[in-house]
Amino acid sequence: MSAADRLSLTVTGPFGDALTGQGDNLILTALRRLGEAAGIGDPAVAVALDKRLPIAAGLGGGSSDAAVALRLTDAVLQLDLGEARLAEIARVIGADGPMCLAGRTAWAEGVGDRLTLEPRLPPLHVVLANPGRPSPTGAVYRAYDSGPVRPVDRPAPPSDWTPPVVIDWLARQRNDLQAPAAALEPAIARALTAMDAAGSRLTRMSGSGATVFGLFDDAPAADAAAEALRADHGDWWVTATLLGDTVSPASEYGQV
Repeated sequence: MSAADRLSLTVTGPFGDALTGQGDNLILTALRRLGEAAGIGDPAVAVALDKRLPIAAGLGGGSSDAAVALRLTDAVLQLDLGEARLAEIARVIGADGPMCLAGRTAWAEGVGDRLTLEPRLPPLHVVLANPGRPSPTGAVYRAYDSGPVRPVDRPAPPSDWTPPVVIDWLARQRNDLQAPAAALEPAIARALTAMDAAGSRLTRMSGSGATVFGLFDDAPAADAAAEALRADHGDWWVTATLLGDTVSPASEYGQV
């Protein structure tokens, strides 16, 4: 991102073509809202997006891109809006806007706007697998709304924060969107089964799908599982990575 004479967005990357022809996206929506809040009109910045996550994957990619664009624009244009105002602006992104803006592990309550940071979550080795089928959020939520709604609350934290105990604790939680999403898109169910077969300690769908994730004991186990999934499903997007707060705020946002 850089200062420019007008607001613009350039999209590249392996999944950039999927955004071709879209007249707007979350980045531009968020930056226009920021401009309104700051009283400057459309902020004059040039944004370059390297799109490396699948579209409609349930990973919050678009929301995260928009949240980072908010922070960078605030810094590049020296607006100094402050955390509270940026969080309020981030609501235009969606329910996950404040969480993506925070960029930290947190308990999210309300509609996702009440956050309590949770620094105790240890890094967890994970494999992400997307079967190449979109899972539109709106359709999944409509399917969820049409069925019985289960009560929700904030679960008690795990007894300790070592990775094995945390994984066992996570296994007792649930994603209420998983069943309706898998019913709408059978490829999600196949991906869940494949992740289990790859040796995952815990397999779940991410967000509203279609990406699924598996948690593993260590990096070698995750890397081996990712390699096996790629070999068996060559048309899937598969990557092994690490979940958790692995960088500090200063290192993440210090360079613009």
